[in-house]
Amino acid sequence: MPRRFHKHKVLLDENLSPRTAFPSLNSKFDVKHVRDDLKRGGLPDPQLYQLAVKQQRILLTYNTKHFHQLAGTLNDPGIIGISPHLTSAQVDTKVTALLIRSTPNALAGKFTDLTGET
Repeated sequence: MPRRFHKHKVLLDENLSPRTAFPSLNSKFDVKHVRDDLKRGGLPDPQLYQLAVKQQRILLTYNTKHFHQLAGTLNDPGIIGISPHLTSAQVDTKVTALLIRSTPNALAGKFTDLTGET
């Protein structure tokens, strides 16, 4: 029996392009951009993490150094760190593929590192 599709909730860090730059991700999942959609740009990393946890959104960020330390410290849905060397199209493809094959709790409390390596 095929696994049921889960519509993950995602929060884009302010250093990422607006959600319209990720058409596949944006069409399949509930995506919000912290600056453009929530009008909460400039939040310090711990507060952004708390916002993602409060809204139960997987946090997508280039800022792997700071958020790697925060992953799993609260009951979070997960953090996905991406390489700044990836284009928006590559981010769209990689993150969408990851989320499509992830169960609702597969990423919870974890830091998932997506790089440009194949």
